Amino acid sequence: MAFNKRNATPKQISVYVSAIVSVILVAVISVAYYVVYKVANIWLITGSLFLVFAVIYFAFNIALESFLYRRIKLIYKSIHQLKVRGTKDELKQRIKNSDDIISDVNDDVLEWARDKKEEIDELKQMEEYRKEFIGNLSHELKTPIFNIQGYLTTLIDGGADDAEMTDKYLKNAERNVERMISLVEDLDTIHKLESSRMHLEMEKFDVVKLAHDVIDMQEMKAQQRNVKLAFKEEYSKPFWVYADKNSIKQVFTNLIVNSIVYGNEGGTTKISFYDMDENILVEVADDGPGIDEKHLSRLFERFYRVDKSRSRHQGGTGLGLSIVKHIMESHHQSINVRSTTGRGSTFAFTLKKFRA
Repeated sequence: MAFNKRNATPKQISVYVSAIVSVILVAVISVAYYVVYKVANIWLITGSLFLVFAVIYFAFNIALESFLYRRIKLIYKSIHQLKVRGTKDELKQRIKNSDDIISDVNDDVLEWARDKKEEIDELKQMEEYRKEFIGNLSHELKTPIFNIQGYLTTLIDGGADDAEMTDKYLKNAERNVERMISLVEDLDTIHKLESSRMHLEMEKFDVVKLAHDVIDMQEMKAQQRNVKLAFKEEYSKPFWVYADKNSIKQVFTNLIVNSIVYGNEGGTTKISFYDMDENILVEVADDGPGIDEKHLSRLFERFYRVDKSRSRHQGGTGLGLSIVKHIMESHHQSINVRSTTGRGSTFAFTLKKFRA
């Protein structure tokens, strides 16, 4: 049995230590005998070796092994109590049934360290996300607040004497207030979705008709940019789904408005539906500039913008896609995006099919 000091068990350690101590004691006895009697007695040396080794093994070896096991079991218990919930009797039974407690401790320590590292990395990532979120939120609020302050200061300093300027500045201030209200409402929506406080009124409805309704509502906005809103094909039969109609309407609205605002002027947005057995797959595709691959993984984060200057100029809160993602997650469904630069983007989400 080869001795590996990195992976040795308490029994191996005690045996090898006992052997070393035995050899040393036999050597001392042999030298002392030779010094006194001036002769080397091979039978004395051999007998002493067996006698000393037996004494050491049954005394020193057993004591050492017991000492090591007590210390290792204490460590093992501490680690297990941090990792596993269970009674003391269950823990004692696990220790008793362990064939190699050193290996068990080693495995548990490595696993525990790995889990803690992942937890620390996740906490660091959350901290960075929190800092970024607070920075983005302060920036989103600061812009309309400073705009409103500027308009009011101008009016207070004499601009109110000019009726045309007063009307213009008050309307601009109103737009900025509306932007702040939209931001607060979107944040409240996300908070309710994340904390599961938003009650979903699940019902049966035709998702094709719902898409028609949203297109009719956004037709004027689309005409302003000469964007055509259409279906990929003529859907002659309904696609019945079971979901919260109002929240899915918000999903359609956010995705279609995004395709109008960030797509090409004079472009086309197409909506398509696919029967996927248990679910209905819905796709909203545009032929706009597309999104670079490096942005796709973060597209549904709060306040994340691909083109920050253009996005803020368009008046969005930066929370639309985050709300969409949370709505789909609250339905236990998924949403994803695929995009090619210069060829457009496609957002696809699933809805549970209604079954009578």
